[in-house]
Amino acid sequence: MSAMAAIAVAVCMLAAPGVARAGRPCEETALTADQVRNGLALAQATAEALDKSGAQVVLLARAGQNLDEYGLRWSHVGFVYLDVDPAGKPVWRVMHKLNECGTAQADLYRQGLAEFFMDRPYRLEGAFSVLKPQLQEALLPVLKDNARAATLHTPAYSMLAYPWAQQYQQSNQWALETLAGAAAPGEVFNRPQAQQWLKAAGYQPTDLRISTAKRLGARIGMANVAFDDHPSARRYSGHIDTTTADTIFQWLSRTGWGAAPTVVRAPR
Repeated sequence: MSAMAAIAVAVCMLAAPGVARAGRPCEETALTADQVRNGLALAQATAEALDKSGAQVVLLARAGQNLDEYGLRWSHVGFVYLDVDPAGKPVWRVMHKLNECGTAQADLYRQGLAEFFMDRPYRLEGAFSVLKPQLQEALLPVLKDNARAATLHTPAYSMLAYPWAQQYQQSNQWALETLAGAAAPGEVFNRPQAQQWLKAAGYQPTDLRISTAKRLGARIGMANVAFDDHPSARRYSGHIDTTTADTIFQWLSRTGWGAAPTVVRAPR
């Protein structure tokens, strides 16, 4: 497959609000020429790496925000799968969950690699984990079917949703729970079952240390942040557990459900 075919902008979305972000503040300014160029370059480099991987489905991460103070490298994950365009040519598509700007709602999107990397990333890098072959086979038909992809989707969004509750769901959480549903199709039919399976499979969320002042500021100033789904004792002591790309990669590597992440950088 050619890299240019692989970075083609995808043709359909499951929902189409005006602007969506993966938990980032809304920015209405147009992309600069450099931002477009950099996004396309990173998308092409990723497509070339995916072509060489031999995979059909991977979990792809981007560095959309600076999370250095929390020891995190990646901010957002989505599934990338191999499909064909209307002309019958192979193309890489991204299925992921995005928050509607200025709201506490989110939806699922099917995009191209170029769109995925043009969301003003903090760092021009991506990383993907090639999933276990049986898991790829199980996920591929799910990702191609809008209804099946949304089986474990909850529209109510909080950027710091508690991993073991169902009141909200953030982007990485949807991806991980959907992965659980594909890994255990006879056991997982809803979100509580997906979370129970992930616990039993050894997934450990990130423990963010967030002060009371920061929590109050975020809750007052941001519609897409809530803390009322977190256990009171941990929340009041500044421990906020949430699903992150870094811990998903660690869990995939540790359990064998996916390979260690391959890092891709835009050529300079």
